[in-house]
Amino acid sequence: MTTYIALLRGINVSGQKKVPMAVLTLAMQELGLLNVKTYINSGNVVFQTVKTNQNQLEELIKNKLFSYFGFEVSVLVKTCKQLDVILSKAPFSDEITEQSYFTLLHKKPDKNLVEDIKDVTYHNEEFYITEECVYFYSAVGYGRAKCNNNFFERKLKVTATTRNYKTMVKLLSLCSD
Repeated sequence: MTTYIALLRGINVSGQKKVPMAVLTLAMQELGLLNVKTYINSGNVVFQTVKTNQNQLEELIKNKLFSYFGFEVSVLVKTCKQLDVILSKAPFSDEITEQSYFTLLHKKPDKNLVEDIKDVTYHNEEFYITEECVYFYSAVGYGRAKCNNNFFERKLKVTATTRNYKTMVKLLSLCSD
């Protein structure tokens, strides 16, 4: 059995796409997922299953959420090992990494689009793009950042979801609980 993390994009933000965690847990259990745990209201679900196709898991969860709540939610499923590798490859110093954000990409971005924004600079912000993640740091905080999730989705033409360092670490700790 494999432990996975499902990252839901854009739920419970500013009163939009409300998804109570107890109902989310129930919906995931109805899919046959085991040991379902949610972390904070922003759409983080750790679960176990014998299923191994991550794309199929994403579709199953997405369809279940639509049937439960009546709206579409973007779902990205990663193994704990994949999330651990992403976290371990952060290109910043430890101090900056602990204050950084991880914009997880649903697919590999086009190289030309990466090249187009590679040299974009905003004061107090820096980012590094890989095939799976945009590592992002803002000295003024994420709420004031120009290079937010929507920026990277628009520029790279990929669906993405962002988590901070503390959430990434907590999700990995839930994998081993």
